[in-house]
Amino acid sequence: MQCTCCGWKGRWLLLVVVVALAPLVLAQNIGDPYKILGIHRKASLPEIRKAYRQLAKEWHPDKNEDPKAESRFVEIKQAYELLSDTERRQAYDLYGITNEDDHLYKQRHDYSQYARFSDDPFEDIFGTHFRTQDQDITLFHKLSVTARHFENNLIEKSIHTPAIVLFYTDWCFDCVRAAAAWRRLVEALQPLGVTLATVHAGHEANLARRVGVHLVPCLTLVLDKHVYIYKEGLSSMPKILEFIRWRFPYKLVATINNGNVDSFVSDFEDNKVKALIFEERQTIRLRYLITAFHYRDRLSFGFVDMTARDTQNVTSRYKVQRSMDTMVLLKEDSEEPAATVSTTEIPTQTLRQLIEANQMLTLPRLSSQSMLETVCPVEWRANRRRLCCILFCSAGASADASRAQLRRLARDAPERLQYAYIYTHAQPGFVQALANGSGSDSSKMEHRIVIIWRREATRIQYEWLNETWPTCTNKYCNTDQPDPGYLEEALKYQERLNETKQALELLIKRLLKPTEVMAYEAQVQELVDEAAASALWTGVLKLCEWAERAAHAMRGQRAVSAISVLATVGVVLGAGYFMAYLIRIEEESIQRQKEERKKQNGGAKKNNNEPVPELRLHELRAEKYNGLVRLLKPGCRTIVLLVDAQSRLTLLSKFHRIVWPYRKNKTLLFAFLVVERNIEWFRRVLQLSLGARALGAGGAELKVNARNCIGTVLALNPHRKYFCIYHAKHPECAKPHKRMSRMTRSLGGACAEDPEAGAFIGFHTDPDSSSGEDAPAQHTGPLLLDNLLDGLENWLDRLFEGSTHRYYINYWPDMTTK
Repeated sequence: MQCTCCGWKGRWLLLVVVVALAPLVLAQNIGDPYKILGIHRKASLPEIRKAYRQLAKEWHPDKNEDPKAESRFVEIKQAYELLSDTERRQAYDLYGITNEDDHLYKQRHDYSQYARFSDDPFEDIFGTHFRTQDQDITLFHKLSVTARHFENNLIEKSIHTPAIVLFYTDWCFDCVRAAAAWRRLVEALQPLGVTLATVHAGHEANLARRVGVHLVPCLTLVLDKHVYIYKEGLSSMPKILEFIRWRFPYKLVATINNGNVDSFVSDFEDNKVKALIFEERQTIRLRYLITAFHYRDRLSFGFVDMTARDTQNVTSRYKVQRSMDTMVLLKEDSEEPAATVSTTEIPTQTLRQLIEANQMLTLPRLSSQSMLETVCPVEWRANRRRLCCILFCSAGASADASRAQLRRLARDAPERLQYAYIYTHAQPGFVQALANGSGSDSSKMEHRIVIIWRREATRIQYEWLNETWPTCTNKYCNTDQPDPGYLEEALKYQERLNETKQALELLIKRLLKPTEVMAYEAQVQELVDEAAASALWTGVLKLCEWAERAAHAMRGQRAVSAISVLATVGVVLGAGYFMAYLIRIEEESIQRQKEERKKQNGGAKKNNNEPVPELRLHELRAEKYNGLVRLLKPGCRTIVLLVDAQSRLTLLSKFHRIVWPYRKNKTLLFAFLVVERNIEWFRRVLQLSLGARALGAGGAELKVNARNCIGTVLALNPHRKYFCIYHAKHPECAKPHKRMSRMTRSLGGACAEDPEAGAFIGFHTDPDSSSGEDAPAQHTGPLLLDNLLDGLENWLDRLFEGSTHRYYINYWPDMTTK
């Protein structure tokens, strides 16, 4: 017995090991998923799906008789599941892992065991409240999905099916209180075609952070690949339904009345079946709105409010009963409805069954790739080939007759044949591919008919009808009783039309045979989506949507509060504008008064925006000596003009004009020195700069004649302790390019011979001291007062260039007050 037990234990252990290792063995047999699907490693998710759909159709066991079809199909499916999962694909790219390891990937938490506890020990004491609440909380766990399912399923399917997702956590009292409201929401919205799901925010923290969930419970709406967060409580069902309704696309359902019904039901340029919803309500029910969103690519929905006065003709036109909801489907080939359903509240399942059977026009236009996939599906088996008879035409009324005749054939088309038409100007790539494949001229494709067989998604086989489809510009050609004046033309058109129809029927009958081979083959690209809106039109629609929703909000319950807020803002802005207007008037009044005073005083009118330039000339005396000289900041200079009482007005006026261009230089100060009162300071400055040379050979003191100093300009640099000097007789100003040699001779021995020249830094002209070009300029006559500052402008230019001679001193002497 012991051995037998050990044997059974060993068998069970072996069985457990085999079951545990089975996924790893299967995973190892997957191989390279990129090679299996025939895609590159950087392929996007849409490319992966497209490759999977093509291979799955080709290798499906029901469609492929190959013995390896089943294993090949399983291999394709496993490769697609791996690459469509972002986390698993990343793990394979980095580490070559093909199985979904529990340690690497988060699995959906199974809370189903909570539902098994049906016997509540407290039920006898507290009643059934706790049991009901436990069932509500269990619903959270039953509908829980992972982040991968949220992104790969809910987001992708939201372009047709909206989803309501609730984020919750385990230990959340608000979630417990909202459980009953969530159950009511599930019971109300699931029958309408809305996907209901929950996400555990604790287990899927990254997803909650990406969505923008900060508090739980948090209700979100996933619609058209966008996630909208509902920021109010779950207790109010009407608010939740209104929140969902307002997130649907703008003008998803048009409002129909007596005035626009004809234009709505007769305009099939959008290539969609028309659906009219009749209700005795001002707004369409949510169930019909969700259905309209689901089939928006195939149907155009219109809503008729039967309680309005301007819809009575529409209601009687389609014989709608007022007490019931009605949906009418209309196609382009007849004014009579293609299908009608009428009941108190039309169930969603009934709506979808009726629409699925009538979602295509009698003669659809190939206006997008999805339309091509629906009208001309891929079928690789020859015995089940599906043919599409396509008319090439242009937009407008010129091809209406041709399309009308082809539409009559489409009503009685065989099972595996579908009629359609295509605009040559809207799909140039498709037309060019077929023309190149058969060697035809792409510019002569109007009114030609081609029969295609889509054996693969991008590869088609086709054959042209030899005859072009006949056209007739006369409107009586397509009527049963043509006008007698156009009878001959109508008969010729009908005769040619019958011949073309017979040729087309023979061609179709031949090509439906499985052994028949088509004449041409071509590789085609995806069709252009003719309904895609431009960025500009999308922006216009968005503005219109905001305006309409704002107007609708004004009619709601919060209109009073909104109007009061807007009125308050308007009053504040109006008061601010009024105050600014008063201030502007006061400023203008003051300005006018100033201008009047200027005119009265004889002042010139100046522009208020231009600042009045100023140039102040300071008098250098003992009281201002420190500010103008000793305490001046580094880098600043003081330009000083020496004058006396007789020459003051004349020289200062000319000096002011010369230095006027430098008035904006903040490193310059301009001053004048009255030599009668401060001649001793000037003599002391000269003596400090010349040192022993200022004294004659006999040791005489430096003599300074105050009258000869008039017109001298000193450029003082207090910080560097030097100055530059200008005078009309100064050697530096007489002939600047030879100034250094002349100044040396002039300031040397000549001072002792001419006491007056020695009295002022070589203002001396000795004809015997030098000759030729080295001789200083001669002043044969006396200098006039008006000519003393003639060379000041050039000297200032050299001063700022740094080419003037600098006289250095050890300190600045004091200036005493006499």
